[in-house]
Amino acid sequence: MSLLAAVLIIGGSLVYRATRSSPRSPARSSNFALNLDPGTPLRGPAPAFTLRDQFDRTVSLRDFRGKAVILAFNDSECTTVCPLTTTAMVEAQRLLGPAAAHVALLGIDANPSATSIADVRAYSELHGMTHLWHFLTGSLAQLKQVWKAYSIDVAIERGQIDHTPALYVIDPSGRLAKVYLTQMAYSTVEQQAALLAQEVASLLPGHPRVATSVSYAQIPTTPPTAHAQLPRAGGGSIALGPGRARLLAFFATWDSEVTDLAGRLKALGGYARTAAARGLPALVAVDEATVEPSPAALTRFLGELGPLPYPVGIDRDGRLADGYGVQDEPWYVLVSGSGKILWYYDVATSGWLSTRSLIAHVRAALAQPAAIASQTAIRAQLAGSPPPLAALHAQAGQLLGGTPALMARLRALRGYPVVVNVWASWCGPCQAEFGIFASASVRYGRRVAFLGVNANDEPQAARAFLGQHPVSYPSYQSATPALSGLAIVQGLPTTIFIDRSGKVVSVHSGQYNTEGSLDEDIAGYALGGS
Repeated sequence: MSLLAAVLIIGGSLVYRATRSSPRSPARSSNFALNLDPGTPLRGPAPAFTLRDQFDRTVSLRDFRGKAVILAFNDSECTTVCPLTTTAMVEAQRLLGPAAAHVALLGIDANPSATSIADVRAYSELHGMTHLWHFLTGSLAQLKQVWKAYSIDVAIERGQIDHTPALYVIDPSGRLAKVYLTQMAYSTVEQQAALLAQEVASLLPGHPRVATSVSYAQIPTTPPTAHAQLPRAGGGSIALGPGRARLLAFFATWDSEVTDLAGRLKALGGYARTAAARGLPALVAVDEATVEPSPAALTRFLGELGPLPYPVGIDRDGRLADGYGVQDEPWYVLVSGSGKILWYYDVATSGWLSTRSLIAHVRAALAQPAAIASQTAIRAQLAGSPPPLAALHAQAGQLLGGTPALMARLRALRGYPVVVNVWASWCGPCQAEFGIFASASVRYGRRVAFLGVNANDEPQAARAFLGQHPVSYPSYQSATPALSGLAIVQGLPTTIFIDRSGKVVSVHSGQYNTEGSLDEDIAGYALGGS
């Protein structure tokens, strides 16, 4: 499953009218975590529904009148944001202590291709939630009716399920209280749980105390340029960071729901042995403990798996996964000795690579890139561009205004195909592909308009990044929810292709690994085969 951008918009307006900021909710400030939604207050009755849970029992929303309800829409085969969301739900209930008895956790399946009772039961079992919530499903027609009532967009993009990652809080009288748009960040799960618990506590009689003192400030991640010590499964620790190139394989034990995780981790021994013999980057597997169903899950899984010829580290707070740009599981990241992300690969969406293919990808990523042309050569190649495109080249590397300015620029570029790259300075995959866009924007810059969108980032960091990664076009600053009027925006990086009429014709989620793959999409989507 891939992550659909957070939008609760139909026909350009919110389905439920948001009230003014509630004093019980933490206001977003300059240090509020970028990947954390403080929630939008709502009012009005929560739409009713009757579906069946993982035990094949009939469950209705009205069954929980008198309790506060936390309601999430989850893909029953999700490997991205859904496990983070459900982990936060369970933790929020735990933080309420005895008051948790007055809180109900509900999930509604948002996967149109996996709607059986067995599907919702399998997710519940693997995530340790079988008796902690009701995960509801029904016929596709029933689910579509509920999705529409709660403004949940569900789509299948390139064979992957996309859906609005919305999480609702409903008060004991059955009225909507708040909606949260959960995001793909492992390190903010604890913060999201605290937000949910505080909101629920404010709705319960006596406003019970929430057993947390967590801060909502931005959490520093651990990028490949920083040294880190991970606990090693079985004892000891693993040193990561600059100094030597490494291949990391991120996973969680519940990945076995959608893939042969045990068999494939064993097969990775072939890469580990070849790497040791041929001087390739050593392999380190990393278990994402923030979303494991229990502390014992990894120990039990590895005990059944048997010895592996490479170490398994444990990312206990999610900072490593976020710092290395992990957007799904399982997930490969290749980093250089200087701490640069050279390549990443989403196993969940693209499938496991054979040992030979994995080695080929690693070797290709380690190869020296072509020399960047001088600014003089770039200007000469782009000379004579049509005025609207020449105006872009004149603003090369600049960070311009926000979303309204971006939309105005796109309207001004009607008549030209446009490639919009959404990026952030902290995003490893964005860093890895930036040179590919720099090259393409020069080769196609006389026919195609290129624009950048710096999303969920600090202006100072973005400008510093642009100073170190020159491109022949400007970037606008925005936030991913604000881009909903343009296209379905998935996890960073995302590239949006717009045709000459101004219509979005394709959205590519994830990193471009080669110039050839970007060239193919430019030819097919931006230029329309011309």
